[in-house]
Order: sequence, then C-alpha cells, then structure tokens
Amino acid sequence: MRQCDLCVIGSGPAGQRAAIQAAKLGKSVVLVERRDVIGGVAVNTGTIPSKALREAILSMVHRQSAMPQVDDFRKAREYGFRELVKSADRVVDAEIDIVQRHMRSNGVVVLHGVARFEDPHVVVVEGAYATERIQAEHVLVATGTEPAKPDNIAFDEQTIITSDEILRLPTLPHSMIIVGGGVIGTEYASMLSVLGVKVTLIEGRPRILEFVDGEIGEALQYHLRQEGMTLRLGEKVVKISRIEATPGARTMDNAMAEAMLESGKTVRADSLLYAIGRQGATAELALDRAGLTADSRGRLKVNEHFQTDVGHIYAAGDVIGFPALASTSMEQGRSAACHMFGKHVDPVSRLLPYGIYAIPELSMVGWTEERLTEEGIPFESGVAQYREIARGQLLGDDIGMLKLLIHQESHAILGVHVIGTGATELVHIGQCAMAFGATVEYFVNAVFNYPTLAECYKTAALNGLNKLRGV
Repeated sequence: MRQCDLCVIGSGPAGQRAAIQAAKLGKSVVLVERRDVIGGVAVNTGTIPSKALREAILSMVHRQSAMPQVDDFRKAREYGFRELVKSADRVVDAEIDIVQRHMRSNGVVVLHGVARFEDPHVVVVEGAYATERIQAEHVLVATGTEPAKPDNIAFDEQTIITSDEILRLPTLPHSMIIVGGGVIGTEYASMLSVLGVKVTLIEGRPRILEFVDGEIGEALQYHLRQEGMTLRLGEKVVKISRIEATPGARTMDNAMAEAMLESGKTVRADSLLYAIGRQGATAELALDRAGLTADSRGRLKVNEHFQTDVGHIYAAGDVIGFPALASTSMEQGRSAACHMFGKHVDPVSRLLPYGIYAIPELSMVGWTEERLTEEGIPFESGVAQYREIARGQLLGDDIGMLKLLIHQESHAILGVHVIGTGATELVHIGQCAMAFGATVEYFVNAVFNYPTLAECYKTAALNGLNKLRGV
C-alpha cells in the first residue's frame, strides 16, 4: 500500500493547486486522474478547449477585435471546422504538458485510474493495468462536474449532444438548437453563429445570463440577434427527440433533433446541444465508505476551510458548487491544502470577477443594478462607450461598453461591468480599485496610457459624477 500525506482526487484547477501547495510545504502527495491525460475538465473538455476555439475563430477572421463584421462571417463559413479544432488541440496539448511538468518538478506522484474510497483514509485506484491502494493522512476531492444528462433525453454524441462532445463533431452542422442560456450555452451559441451555423438559443428565463447586469445582457442579446441568431426566451423545453431528417436537410446521418416547447411550438435543427446544468462527478467515489453523502446534484458540502463532514477529507472546485469558476477553484484548492497542514491563509476573496467568453466577451465584478435596486442601495451609473475612446475606434469595436456603479453618497465603486474587446482583462482594474476601497474620484484623477481601453474608466467616472451633480 502506498502511503502519503495527501491524496488528491482530480487534476483540474483545484486539484493541481492543492497538490502543488502541499508539495511546497514538504508533504508527500499523490494525485489521481481518471482520464489518460492530466488537467481535468478545465484543460480537456471545458475552459481551455472552448476558449482556444474562440481565439482560433477570431484569429481566422483576422481581427484583433472581438466584434466580427459581415465579411468576417463570410470567411468563417469557408473555413473547415476540423482545422479550427486542431488549432484548439495544440493549445490543450501545451497546457497538459505544462501541468505535467509542474507535477514532476514538485515531486507529485500522478496515478491514472478511477478512484474510490475503501474507508475514510484509504483510496483505491483502479487503473487500466493495475489496482493500487493509497493510505492518506488527508484526502481532497476535486473531481469537478460533468454535463447533466436527463434520462428522458436520448443523447447520441452526434445529433443530441452535450458540451463534452461538441468539439468532437466531424463537421459543423448547418443548424443547431442550444438549450440553456447560461455561460456554456451562450459562449458556444455565439461562436457557432460566427461560423455560420443557424443557431436557435432556448432559455426558460426572460433573458440569457440572468446573473449579468441587465443593461450588459441586453446589449449582448441585441448583438446576437444582429448576427442572425434566434433567441427564444421565456420558453421551456418539454421534450427532446431524434427524428428522421426532412427532405433537403444537410445532416450527417439522415437524422435531426426536435425540441418541443411548453408553449406548443416545435423547433427542429440538424443537431441539439443540451447545456442546462452540471452534475458533481462523485458517483464512482463510493462516498458512503468514507462517511460522506453528496446532494441530489452530486455536490459535497464544505465549511469555510473546505472541510467536509469528515474532518480530514476536504473538497474544492466545481464539486462543491457555486461559484464553479476555474479561477476560484484554484484558490480553493490552495486554501484547503494550507489549512489541512496548519499554514495560515487569508480566506478566498468574495470580490470575484466573472468572465464570459462569448463573442463579444463580457466581464463583471461586484454588484449589478438589479441587486442594488433590490437592496435599496442608492447608486448612479457612469458609462463609457468604446466608440468614444480612441482605442475603441482603432479596434473597430463600436458596441463595447464599460459601466461603473457608484454609491450616491460615498462615491464608492460598487460594481464594474464590461462588454466588448478585452472585457475579461479590463475588469481587473476595477476589481483592484474596489478591493482597496477607491472612490470614483480615483479614476477621474488617474492618468491612463493613450490610446488604451483603460481610458474607459476615466470617461465612465466623469459620466457618473456629472450625473450625480446634475450636469
């Protein structure tokens, strides 16, 4: 039996950071990954592949701006989907190599196989050629999530698929139904639309990305409709079926997908991407043998130190639920490793940035207008349009926008919301200002490089202060 201080189950962002942090503290670490390659969902099927595809699309249409125009769409339709995926695969392979090197350089032992608990301190790893037992002082469950697959939907990995299969399609479908207007559904809908796919996005709520600031979300919806996407909002899907293709349909295997809506409408397309919900990947862990129980969605409950109900077993990353971001998962894994070995670490910040890598991209940190209104907090907004900024003109981004939410009395910055080129980078300037308690006057008095998109902060700050002064 192999002995170690820490056994990490799962090699995604949380597992990686926990393993490395524990190794830096001089502890012996075994990392278990059920896939043949390391990196977890983030590297293999989720974050990195989808973002690599997005960058390949933007590179293909020869634009630095994330705002493709009509000519760009024409070029995209003429390009092969598999060539784009190959480009994304190169990025994935490079990331896997980086993770492997980090593990080797820190002395982390990596085992490939399916892990399950034998008891609270023993993990059994069933590999392709051998089974190994590991006795660990501490265990971290960082198995992440997998797409939810309701039993009443006949998934076939080609006509009716999840996000795990989309990059394995041999060719792009002519049309696609995407069920779910959350982050995954919206990102893929925008990318496929740029590639010329006729996308119908169905969302049961009144708008997509409901957690995003309303004004920013409406701007995205307007842009997606301008691209030719059909948005069916406030519509619920009651049945999904695989049907025989209609005459003239350009399908791969003479089949189509059909979605029946609660309103009585029927929508058909060459394929359907189901993007509603993800399930904690805990079904194979035999949690009961460790004294643990997952909730109905396979997630584990933890305390502020990421400990489960069994004190020496921790959990981090998407498997514990909200916020389920790669960025926060990294910090959760690091914090868990520090706590289990007695090293002080500050709590994970509650000031979390969100990045949605649609085309165009969105990002936010802090409060939304809707939440401030609901809580009765007096605020004013300051807005800068990219088209007002020289850098925005240089990039050809004429719908980009940055919005500051400002407390009416203290002038504290309550939220930052961005849509357009570089949004996920630009938001961190506001995040830092908020973390250090800066007021909007900081941006008024700051000097920014010219021309840059960062100038949006000064313009938005001036706009907000002018509104507060009634001028």
